[in-house]
Amino acid sequence: MLEPNAPTAIGKAGSDAKPRSRLQRIQAGEPVETITHEAILAEDPCLQIERFNLWYGPKQALHDNAFVVPRGKITALIGPSGCGKSTLLRSMNRLNDLIDSVRVTGEMRLNGDPIYAPGVDVIELRKRMGMVFQKPNPFPMSIVENVVYALRIDGERDRRVLREAAERALRGAALWDEVKDRLEDSALGLSGGQQQRLCIARAIAADPEILLMDEPCSAPDPIATGRIEDLMQDLRGDYTIVIVTHNMQQASRTSDCTAFMYLGRIVEFGPTADLFQKPRLKETEDYITGRFG
Repeated sequence: MLEPNAPTAIGKAGSDAKPRSRLQRIQAGEPVETITHEAILAEDPCLQIERFNLWYGPKQALHDNAFVVPRGKITALIGPSGCGKSTLLRSMNRLNDLIDSVRVTGEMRLNGDPIYAPGVDVIELRKRMGMVFQKPNPFPMSIVENVVYALRIDGERDRRVLREAAERALRGAALWDEVKDRLEDSALGLSGGQQQRLCIARAIAADPEILLMDEPCSAPDPIATGRIEDLMQDLRGDYTIVIVTHNMQQASRTSDCTAFMYLGRIVEFGPTADLFQKPRLKETEDYITGRFG
């Protein structure tokens, strides 16, 4: 029995409790507004995302995400493993549609065109977006046929057009000089780093509006990683690029803008230099400096 005027456990906890951090509130499932730097709002958007949510069956994986991908720049998605970076990336070209239990709400627009509106031709949508995966996935065919695959399935049969497109894409992927004398050889004979650059060439051959890259440097060796990072810089401006990476140094080296994600939410989004040097949130600083994650 409590003595008169003795503090209850609830009252004591309430008086001693520290304010909860933004990440603790996210863990508790509370809505938390994204901190977006003003400089981002002045950018010309290629892709716009508004209050986007995604569920795998009963489990919600993305929560009220809202941000813009600036045109002609590289945007990096960073955050702990399992925070939803790849899920958000794959939502941009509706690859998650291949999973039966997926349900979404909210909006995404590519150059003003709705991505999730009823009646959208998903095949045509994906032609507007190049995709590069974590592991190189060349097709078991020649180098040149890998590059022009998308053009062939779209009905192009003119050999001159196909060869010109292949050379242009291979040059764009900084691979032409290494393979120009063996274009008819199997792509499976290339090194891992070369295979990844081949996949980038295949992605840009159809001249997409945006290039999505899901940890493209996680498999290649350090030399190949450097080449792919250099390639991304070469492609900047000609393409809008979104890259998922777990490597803080890579994000700071290669991207113009960075979004920090945690448990399916974009916590802070701003110019990369600002996010890494003077983030608005202590939680962002803690993640970038390795205090957690």
